[in-house]
Amino acid sequence: MAILREPVKVFIVQSLACFDTPQQVAESVKQNYNIEIERQQVAAYDPTKITGKNLSKKLKELFYKTRKDFNENIEDIPIANKAFHFKELQQMYSDFEKNKVMKAKVLKQAQSLIQMSGSIAKGGLSAKEEIELEIKKLELEKLKREVNPPEVRPPDEDYKVVLRPDEEIPNEPIL
Repeated sequence: MAILREPVKVFIVQSLACFDTPQQVAESVKQNYNIEIERQQVAAYDPTKITGKNLSKKLKELFYKTRKDFNENIEDIPIANKAFHFKELQQMYSDFEKNKVMKAKVLKQAQSLIQMSGSIAKGGLSAKEEIELEIKKLELEKLKREVNPPEVRPPDEDYKVVLRPDEEIPNEPIL
């Protein structure tokens, strides 16, 4: 087992917090610091695993802070950014000067990306999810009205007939 200094430990913890695998981190440590370590040693720096239960408080806090920042700032990752996708598609389109089939495929990919981004609402929800959320809100409002009925009923509710389970359906219309 290699003895690691503080900067290497911080690098390992932050890499694991960004969802790199222990194998990837071990390879990065070898490449960046010229230190060869086993993936089992790397796994000991992940507080979400059993092997990382004895990790220092400082490194645990760093791990969770880095993980939180990583999850909240997903747009900082180039491939999660729409502009990056379009730039790459433009480059691919330019690379296929004479290949019409590949140009058509790139255009189709760009079109699907445009449609996908158009179907996502403000909160990051798709149109279907937005509708489902609106239905849930309406159901919640209805339940609130049933539990706490308003003192003054709106006029449209005057024409509704509420049947109790023990009542029969009337034969004649109620006026």
